[in-house]
Amino acid sequence: MKIYTKTGDAGETGLFGGGRVPKDDPRVQAYGDVDELNATLGFAAALDPAGFESGFFQSVQRDLFAIGAELATPNAVKVREQVGADRVSAIEQVIDKHEATLTPLKNFILPGGTPKAAALHVARTTCRRAERAVVTLARDGQINPTIIHYLNRLSDLLFVLARAVNKQAGRADIVW
Repeated sequence: MKIYTKTGDAGETGLFGGGRVPKDDPRVQAYGDVDELNATLGFAAALDPAGFESGFFQSVQRDLFAIGAELATPNAVKVREQVGADRVSAIEQVIDKHEATLTPLKNFILPGGTPKAAALHVARTTCRRAERAVVTLARDGQINPTIIHYLNRLSDLLFVLARAVNKQAGRADIVW
């Protein structure tokens, strides 16, 4: 089977469960942004493959595939197990673990530092964009509300991990 099908050449794409929509449809925008987030996480993880929270990153990437599949499926047809509140709790536990080692913030900080921390900041901003796209989709379509909770918490996690990676490397936060 070839990678190209030519079925999208007219500016439309197929959804799980059937149907075609324009490639700029809010549903396509939402799952496309989640896909981009997944790629940015993969990039950040590749900068330190065996290191900092590598196993957890893989579980998050699997969650993002499940979220993308769910968003690509209109009418709430269940394709796979949905991401639930237990996954949001898992993210909160990792946030709490790392935040306990960091100096509390009193100012905004500039994104950057080590290459991995900078990649985590890029992933964080990509996550926020994906969250905005899902919120837009949620206005017009029925979606699992836990997806919004998950993305909101994930962006918090990425911020905390960027700070933790910098701390581990001896790089201080740069106050704005």
